[in-house]
Amino acid sequence: MKLITAIIKPFKLDEVREALSEIGISGITVTEVKGFGRQRGHTELYRGAEYVVDFLPKVKLELAVDDGELDKAIEAIKNSANSGKIGDGKIFVSELEQVIRIRTGETGADAI
Repeated sequence: MKLITAIIKPFKLDEVREALSEIGISGITVTEVKGFGRQRGHTELYRGAEYVVDFLPKVKLELAVDDGELDKAIEAIKNSANSGKIGDGKIFVSELEQVIRIRTGETGADAI
């Protein structure tokens, strides 16, 4: 089992969710976050004053998948979150040692 963590642009969330649903992945956790990478930040004008926005709004997705679904899930996220511009985001994959569904006590892939 793997944990996929993806940081994407907020306006791409619906496209990513739909792409994951199409391949049968329904469990996803979404968190609003702020950060920057190569994109750095930008300057904005507010009431005539210019100021720097260091941290940009992003969305963090977390989903647990079985090893057999990993490549399909990564492709779905990568293709639907891609705008071709700087700041599209990153995908991280981690090993999951154990998953337990609290309500039923199911473990492993059954808990996903």
